[in-house]
Amino acid sequence: MSIHEYKCPNCGGGIQFDSAEQKLVCPYCGTVMDVEALQALDESLAHAQESEATDWGYQGEEWANEEQQGMAVYTCKSCGGEIIGDETMGATSCPFCGNPVLMPSKFSGTLKPDLVLPFKTSKEQALTALQNHYLNKKFLPAVFKDKNRLEEVKGVYVPFWLFDAEADVSIEFDGRQNKSWSDQNYDHEETSHYRIIREGSLVFDKVPIDGSEDVDDTLMESIEPFDFSEAVDFKTAYLAGFFANKYDVEVEECQTRADERMRNSASSEFERTVSGYDELDVTISRIDVKKGEVAYALLPVWLLSTKWNGETYTFAMNGQTGKFVGDLPLDKSVSRKYFWGIFGGMAVVLTVLAQIIASR
Repeated sequence: MSIHEYKCPNCGGGIQFDSAEQKLVCPYCGTVMDVEALQALDESLAHAQESEATDWGYQGEEWANEEQQGMAVYTCKSCGGEIIGDETMGATSCPFCGNPVLMPSKFSGTLKPDLVLPFKTSKEQALTALQNHYLNKKFLPAVFKDKNRLEEVKGVYVPFWLFDAEADVSIEFDGRQNKSWSDQNYDHEETSHYRIIREGSLVFDKVPIDGSEDVDDTLMESIEPFDFSEAVDFKTAYLAGFFANKYDVEVEECQTRADERMRNSASSEFERTVSGYDELDVTISRIDVKKGEVAYALLPVWLLSTKWNGETYTFAMNGQTGKFVGDLPLDKSVSRKYFWGIFGGMAVVLTVLAQIIASR
């Protein structure tokens, strides 16, 4: 299988996309190039791909043994080393010489992304965000904070389907206002019910749904939102120095999740227009989502992982905005001491109060 490397025109070293400069930078001689300057290279690369035989399972051709096992083997053009990775891998770096490499066949034909959102944050910022994530976590094991425990830190272009749609909404609510009062004889409670109707439409623009089986959907939704006004037409040069995968979840499978997200968002938005009630329940909900355009995009994500007591903990940072999320382990011994400290303090207070009451 063929791979492509972007070489520095001055020294021949592997050139990488720099998130701070928003340009391609050579880490060896410092040469800086605009992404647009490599457009001609992209076009020649695409022309080469058209004449190259492509082995995709859905075309009925027989898969190689490595691909049948979900793996693929590539040869680095710089040092000749073999690169083994998942069959969906579209960009990585050579483990022997470190040069960034691309797998053009993964982004050819119908699989080529429409858009890419370039990285704006660095690996150093991701590590700093992880350390900040540890702050003020009383029950976090102390040794877990050691950054040397990190198994992996990598910038990944994650494949996403972006859905545009319009939703016609009609929702009825049961709003309740509660009132209570007392007189000399009775305590009174009164509940007034109101029928509230909301109708209208909402337009959804680029609702992102993760198209990779390897990445946790909840984790990806937690680092939203992305600012798609900064998205650009796909060029392979943006992938230099990062990992990238093609989608392995079809758009039809992601449509169900997109519809669910849009329906939930529409219901929440319309519920926020109702106020002045003590309680509010939805009684009737009709939300008709009209399908619109779909785009295939690569979005920037920093993925960090570490292990603790046999468990793997994964963190994610939005490669554009820097929003950071991830679960943390619990130091049970510290939490027990904290609980018994509070419980013991309460027990002392209750004992004192009991003694005061008994002495009266």
